[in-house]
Amino acid sequence: MSLARLVSRVAAAALIAVGLAAPAQAAVSAPAAAPEPMIIDGGYADDAPWAARMFADGRQACSASVIAPKWVLTAQHCVEGANQVSFRVGSLDQTQGREVFAVPGGVHVHPSADLALVNVGSAVDVEYAPIGAPGAAEVGETVQTYGWGATCTDRPEIECQSRLLKVADVSVTSTWCSDYRGGTAICAYRGDGIPAGGDSGGPMFATASDGDYVQVGVASTSDRSSRTAYTNVTRYSDWISSLAGV
Repeated sequence: MSLARLVSRVAAAALIAVGLAAPAQAAVSAPAAAPEPMIIDGGYADDAPWAARMFADGRQACSASVIAPKWVLTAQHCVEGANQVSFRVGSLDQTQGREVFAVPGGVHVHPSADLALVNVGSAVDVEYAPIGAPGAAEVGETVQTYGWGATCTDRPEIECQSRLLKVADVSVTSTWCSDYRGGTAICAYRGDGIPAGGDSGGPMFATASDGDYVQVGVASTSDRSSRTAYTNVTRYSDWISSLAGV
């Protein structure tokens, strides 16, 4: 799923709700032909307490993760141009759970990477997504991506956003590639599914060497067929900690 590409077109078309830039932007249009229905494919998540569905000006936009009581991590291209940012948390069903809103001035974007941290007004009492250390994801490793994005390639992605949180396995091909904005990313190849529009901002998780399941990426771009790039959050832990304190 191409996260940034999707959000760019979505914003332009007042559909910013389906973020996930294509290898340069997040487009709402699907590729002309895909080998199979894609997160696109994957399966439904059964345990993701930190998952958050992002809304931009009340519309479905992106996916995200809760990393601290009042801090939600997503992609920069997801919040760009939005006057109001909110999240639905506490449920794998994006129509359920609790809604929390960004405080005035609470949207913080990284100066060079496709990352945004959003300070919400009400504390979220869930199990938070732990940020991994550098090296938590390695080339050749199978990792998991999560999101509520598009599940189709034959019509506008806003028309087929998943109601339930999906998860897909992808295989890491590089930990030093580039995200939508030129930041350091983890690139991966399709496993049993691939991210698409609306999955932007969603987390990539890996099992670290100590056995902990940690967040290592934030969905940035995707070709919605075989390749995707997730901003490597392990390389931006100082920035994240300076704001969220984790």
